[in-house]
Amino acid sequence: MDQQKVTIRKLQSSDRLLLAQLANNKNIWNNLRDYIPHPYSENDAEFFINLTKKQNPPQSFGIVYKKELCGVISLLIQEDVYKTSAEIGYWIGEPYWIKGIATEAVKEITHYGFENLDIIRIYTGVFEHNIGSMKVLEKNGYHKEGIFKKAVIENGKILDEHRYCILKPSLNTIKK
Repeated sequence: MDQQKVTIRKLQSSDRLLLAQLANNKNIWNNLRDYIPHPYSENDAEFFINLTKKQNPPQSFGIVYKKELCGVISLLIQEDVYKTSAEIGYWIGEPYWIKGIATEAVKEITHYGFENLDIIRIYTGVFEHNIGSMKVLEKNGYHKEGIFKKAVIENGKILDEHRYCILKPSLNTIKK
């Protein structure tokens, strides 16, 4: 995989149609939370793009492979006592699966998060059947914190959630 082929960038209004086409896929939706609609329309894409434009600092980005939008990746900064943590989430359009794109995008946003956001911990939950996503995280230095037994329900099935995290390499930046 040529690492230079994968970048992340802010979503643009012109991404609306392609974003809707890629996200309107049940195989992708099967690994996402219920607040992501299915079917996924151009209006849903426009709403999401507009939402990302209001983020300060930016937390959600398009994933670009060979100059084409192929997915979305986000770091959502948490609040209250969790304000030094961010939750990572991402998806890749099915035509782009198994090309190493997610691995490179996670690498890039993890670096972005630790360098540009006031966070020291990035975490996520992965549905038990999403082995590919677990491997992506592990390749990027995330470690499994545990398995939350029968913690989520997706498509009427009760599933285990595998929790992963990574800590900022230097924790001497903690503010009190």
